[in-house]
Amino acid sequence: MFAIIQAAGWPIWPLLFASVIAVALIIERAVTLRGNKIVPPALLDQVLSVYQSRGVNAEILDKLGKDSPLGQVLAAGLRNHKSPRYVMKEAVEEAGRTVAHELERFLTTLGTIATAAPLLGLFGTVIGMIEIFGSQSPTGTNPQLLASGISIALYNTAFGIGIAIPALIFYRHFKNKVDGFVVDMEQQAAKLIDLVHGERAASA
Repeated sequence: MFAIIQAAGWPIWPLLFASVIAVALIIERAVTLRGNKIVPPALLDQVLSVYQSRGVNAEILDKLGKDSPLGQVLAAGLRNHKSPRYVMKEAVEEAGRTVAHELERFLTTLGTIATAAPLLGLFGTVIGMIEIFGSQSPTGTNPQLLASGISIALYNTAFGIGIAIPALIFYRHFKNKVDGFVVDMEQQAAKLIDLVHGERAASA
């Protein structure tokens, strides 16, 4: 591996740095964006049960807000359960935007790496081509410089593409996952609002 890095020359180092960041972000987002952690399946039913039997208080709302991103959205709505429907809805939407922004954390960086990696590879290719042309001299071609230029050009191109493909795949995957979570939270929050304001049967 070290021999490949040596052959690829100094332009490979920005690509290696980008690959380490990409792997770290992919692992972090994979651990964080788990369905049962973001949108616990039984949370809404539990919240409705507590609300209908005991009402809400600051302690319950604080505990709910720390439970999960869905809990934050539901807690924001319940803090305004005595307010008109539109006020409760606005509170839920505001909390939803905050939660969505938090769930998308680091995705922009991952998308940027997916876009920039091929460009960094192309930069390495250009450096390699410069070395290839530099190997030409009036007395003939310098085989060592020629081989070095070809190695730099090919390895950097391959590394750039190799980093960009998985980074782009995971970026799209996580973005789609976040969008799905947001839609799910919106639906559950809408159900909570309807139930609190008596516009849907408790068993719905």
